[in-house]
Formats: sequence, structure tokens, C-alpha cells
Amino acid sequence: MNFPLALYNRQRPSRFLSAASPFIAVLLTLLIGCLIFAGMGKDPMHSMYVFIVEPLLTLRGWGELGVKMTPLILCALGLLVCYRANVWNIGAEGQLIVGALAGGVVALQASPEASQLYMIWVILAAMVGGALYAGIVAWLKDKCNANEILVSLMLVYIAELFLSWAVQSPLRDPQGLGFPQSPMFEMAATLPIMIPGTRMHWGGALVCFALFGIWLIMSKMFIGFQVRVSGMAPKAAAYAGFSNRAIIYFVLLLSGALAGLAGVIEICGPIGQLTPKISPGYGFAAIIVAFVGRLKPLGTIPAAFIMALFYLGGELAQSRLGTPAALTGVFQGLLLFCIMACDSLIFCKLKWVGFNSAKGAA
Repeated sequence: MNFPLALYNRQRPSRFLSAASPFIAVLLTLLIGCLIFAGMGKDPMHSMYVFIVEPLLTLRGWGELGVKMTPLILCALGLLVCYRANVWNIGAEGQLIVGALAGGVVALQASPEASQLYMIWVILAAMVGGALYAGIVAWLKDKCNANEILVSLMLVYIAELFLSWAVQSPLRDPQGLGFPQSPMFEMAATLPIMIPGTRMHWGGALVCFALFGIWLIMSKMFIGFQVRVSGMAPKAAAYAGFSNRAIIYFVLLLSGALAGLAGVIEICGPIGQLTPKISPGYGFAAIIVAFVGRLKPLGTIPAAFIMALFYLGGELAQSRLGTPAALTGVFQGLLLFCIMACDSLIFCKLKWVGFNSAKGAA
């Protein structure tokens, strides 16, 4: 017996609704969030005010928003390039961690007399580390036809365990009272503050360069055209002589490099050292940012704004309202579910087919 409802492709999906889908998804997420707060015995309106509005009332709040948007945008930029090529990299979190670890090792070698230009070497080491870690996924997919979803995801846990071992053994601060953390970085290996009175650092400027670079690659360069064609029509790409192997290596190495950059910005910015937990899940949240942003570089900015606001709102709600820390993840998951539901109903129509047949369903 088949399910009585089936989805059929629409011949002409609404362009207006397609463009409005992310906004509709955000609105639905907030409405469902009100129901969640009510179910927890909280005042929905006051809770949403604390969760959404209060983080934006101070300059410090906007600075924290920028700090959290930075790694989200960088990871999402790399992921959208992969997804446009139909390469499903799920392991940006692991690439972020390895990039941070590689950059952190170089940062720890800085002397007190080193100039701020030393950050160039720290950033390069992090990008190379993240790229090489993503290169493992590309190599296994190329040589063994391994599924990049599973491989990249499993490598996340290896990276987390390796970071935990590093800060508890070879990189542990001998004067850190036994805590699993590295020594604090020298000033030459940290990012200067961009906006006084906040923690917003010059990593935001690197995000601007990354946004322009990815836009240039995907919109104006031949390699970006190859990436798009390989993702939309693999047979046409093969007929045109585009190398699928080269595209796989290109998108994964680029994605890993950007995730590594996100990791080193995090440790050289707000954290200032290596710790067992350098990311609250930016690499996974960036997947939602990429899709809410419609796999477009500029679309990652408002999407990252929403996700960063969820992080800040979750922290405030936890301290002011006594909600669990998992609330942030709930809102992030709701947003992904809502964007998928909206897109499904915009591009497909729901039709009753009865309990006997569901032929022709999309």
C-alpha cells in the first residue's frame, strides 16, 4: 500500500515564491519557535524578544554578531562551490579544526619581537592544513570511489580527537595549571580589533576578500563555469572535455582552505589560543547557511546573519530565561527543515493519489 499523497514536479514554479522562500522559511522558523517557548512555559513574545531583538540593541552585540558571522560565511563559501559541482562535502567542521591546529602550531612559534606580518604565515599554514585535510576526501573519492559524504563526516571526528590529544599533550601550556589548552599566542599571531569596544577583528576584512574571490571564480572565470556545468549536467561536461577529477580536487581543496581560514581566524581572534573546543559547530551550521543563501556568495551574508543571531539568542535565552543550550541547534534545524519544506512545495505540488497507486510521483 502506497502513501496517499505524492509530490509532482511543477512545470512552471513561481519565481516570486522561489525568491521569497528563504524569507518564508525564516518567518515559519520564528513562528514555530514561539510555540516551542510556549510549550516550555515561557512567554513567547518576551522570549522571542530576548532571542532575536536583544542581541542587536548594543554595539557589543553587533560586534559579537560579526565575530560569529565570519567563520560561517567562510565555511559556507567553500561549501557552496562544492555543492554547485554536486560534490557533497559535509566535513567543513573537521577542515576548520585541522586548519586551526596547523595555524595554531605556526602561531605558537611567534616570538614577542615578531611583526604583525607574521600573521601571513599563520593564515597560509591554516589554509594549507584545511586544504590537505579536504584533499583526503578528494583522493579517496578519486581513487576508491568513496562516498564523500561519509568520508568527510567521519574525518570530522578524527580531527576533533586529534585536536583534543594535541592540546592535552604536545601543545599543552606548561603553566596552564593542567588545563587542556595551549599557551596564549603572541600579539604578532593575533588579529587586531577592528571596532573598539567590541571583539570584532580584522578577520571581517578577509571575509570581504573571500566573498569577492568566490563571486569572481563562480561568475567570471572559466573554472567556475566548469564547476557549474559539472554539477548541473555531468554528461555535457564530459562531452565538452571537462575533467571531473580536476573539478573534484579543485572544489574540495578550495573548500578546505576556506574552512581552515575560518578556523585560524577563530583561534587568532576571539579565542587567542588552542583549546579542545574551538568551534560550536560552525562547519555544520555553514551547510544551512549555504542552502538558505541559495548557493550564491552574496546570499551567504543574510543567511549567516540569521544563524549567528540564533547563536547569540541561544546564549542570551540560556542565561536570561533558563532554556537549554540545545535551543540554538533546534532553531538551526527548524530553519533547514522549513527551507526544504518551502522549496519542495514551490517546485512540486502535493496531490492526493489514494492508497492504491502513486505512479508519476516526482
